[in-house]
Amino acid sequence: MSQPQIAVSNTRRRFNYEERSAFFLLLPVMTVLMTVAVFPILYSFYLSFFEVKLTRPNRMPFVWFENYTELLQLPLFWTSVRHTVAFTVISVAAVTVIALLVALLLNQNFRGRRILSTVILIPWAIPYVADALMWKWIYDSGYGALNGLLYQLGLIDKYLIWLGDQHKTMWLIANAFVWKEVPLAAILLLVTLKSIPEDLYGAARVDGATVWARFVHITLPSMRPGFMLVLIYETMVAIRHFDLFFVLTEGGPANATHTLSWHIYVETFRSLSFGTGAAMSYMLAMITFGLAYFIIRAFARTT
Repeated sequence: MSQPQIAVSNTRRRFNYEERSAFFLLLPVMTVLMTVAVFPILYSFYLSFFEVKLTRPNRMPFVWFENYTELLQLPLFWTSVRHTVAFTVISVAAVTVIALLVALLLNQNFRGRRILSTVILIPWAIPYVADALMWKWIYDSGYGALNGLLYQLGLIDKYLIWLGDQHKTMWLIANAFVWKEVPLAAILLLVTLKSIPEDLYGAARVDGATVWARFVHITLPSMRPGFMLVLIYETMVAIRHFDLFFVLTEGGPANATHTLSWHIYVETFRSLSFGTGAAMSYMLAMITFGLAYFIIRAFARTT
């Protein structure tokens, strides 16, 4: 065997040894991931084709796509779809607009900008359950801060039951969601703003462009990647959101906040119908992926 062939052979043996070592080192992590992440996903998809009720543990008939088709015939399912769409549109639009204003503010040079950037992140750092409990106290009809503030300002003449009004609850929950999500969206948009070359604004000033013209023709088009990221992330979070609905209203009053995530919880853990709950979870996942794909395609066409 010639010398070059021997060198190639030694290199191949050393590479295979490293590859095997890497595989054995990663094997525990891969085993844990398969056990706690991949297997539950596959098993829940398997369950979605069975009629699984914990009230009848010994009977689990295979029903093909019956769990999926039955959901489409339920009026409450379509009610939850309407509420989910309304909550997502209201929340994502408000988060995007407010985050843009905050990002534009933080992009300016003024005294205390770093302190303000840190303070703005506080809502994002609070866990969702703690955030929901805080807003539940604020909206409380007896001692809530919202009633106290409006009463002191003379805008109301008596304390109101905010979370008992089916025409206001969705807006109140959306408000709590926006308060929590704006900081992260603002940071993402601020990073995009920082990436815009200053030379573009300098050339526009030389051409006599106004502040509004520079914002419309330079800032907004250059922020497309940031807007796409914010819209995808916030849409996925809003459409699957559960915590605020669970703590604040539990789907009420009169199903006014009965969303898809809440419906999955009710079917799975209150009706103990795991097959239907699994089917609905996969429908929600498909809707979420479909929306994300639509947003990416929409921004790709305009780029």
